[in-house]
Amino acid sequence: MSTVIVRSLERLQNEVLYGEGQRLVIDEPVSVGGEGAGPDPYTLLLAALGGCISMTVTLYARRKGWPLERVTVALRQQRVHASDCAECSESKEGFVHRIERAVTIEGELTAEQHARLQEIAHKCPVHKTLTSEIVVADGKE
Repeated sequence: MSTVIVRSLERLQNEVLYGEGQRLVIDEPVSVGGEGAGPDPYTLLLAALGGCISMTVTLYARRKGWPLERVTVALRQQRVHASDCAECSESKEGFVHRIERAVTIEGELTAEQHARLQEIAHKCPVHKTLTSEIVVADGKE
């Protein structure tokens, strides 16, 4: 289980403490009142998903002994009307968050290996978390 502590700093900046003494700063862009001192929360969410996809594909290829050279994941998040979302099966009213992703896999791979790695990209733990029911519960302070 991961533990992350987030503390407000000045203006919209927040300090994120994680791991063993590791730290990063999150902020909002200048265009929305921040100072751009770090990634915004949605950028971190996309980075978590993209990093997980890349790591999952890399670990799978490594375990199989396949000649994977690089994985590049491009992601974009937007809010769209549920009625405009062709992939949405549950929500038909209001807005939904839609993440578009493109996974580029490089290496001397066969067509079958490449196709399998694209399938594996959908199986990363963060992808599974984001596409399942999520409960955010009050915990201890």
